[in-house]
This record gives sequence, structure tokens and C-alpha cells, in this order.
Amino acid sequence: MSNAAVIHENNHVGPVMRQGELAQAVAEAAKIDNPDKTVSVFDKIAYLRIQADEEMVIRRQTIEEMLGRTFKMSEIEVDLSSFAGRIEMTPDQVRFYFEQRF
Repeated sequence: MSNAAVIHENNHVGPVMRQGELAQAVAEAAKIDNPDKTVSVFDKIAYLRIQADEEMVIRRQTIEEMLGRTFKMSEIEVDLSSFAGRIEMTPDQVRFYFEQRF
């Protein structure tokens, strides 16, 4: 199997969050903000792995709704243990995306 085939098989993107209130809110926000995607959440006890294929956008406003309080996107960095894909963060959203490189 070529490298291109192996890369294509694993095009999951998304955050790995330390378990807690914020991780749960991010997981729910990911599902709401990506209605056209299958968002998978894997509970690994100490952390949540949240993933979708190729691209995932999570909006600050949706996280705020899940938390029931104001939220700054920079707060996500405290509980963001790791992530898959590339990441792009603005004050209003975080975007995880897959960029194929050979």
C-alpha cells in the first residue's frame, strides 16, 4: 500500500480534550456545529477524543451555549491535550482540518 493510500485512510481531525465540563461542551458543540458530518466522541476516561473526517469547526457561541456562560476561545488551550490535523483558531471559532501532503 502506498503512502498516499495510508494517508487517505486516516483523515480524522479534531481535538483531544482533558476530561471535564469543557470537554463535554466542546464535544456537544462539535456535533451541533458540524451537522453534515459524523462526529465521533471517544471517552478514554482521562480525556475525550473528538473527531470527524477532513474538517471540523467549533464555534465559541455554541460552546458558550453548552457551558451556560461566556467563553474565550483561548480557554480551550488549557484542556487541549492534543489534536489531529492542522488547527486554525480565531476569537470566534476553532477549525481542525486535514491537509494532504506527499
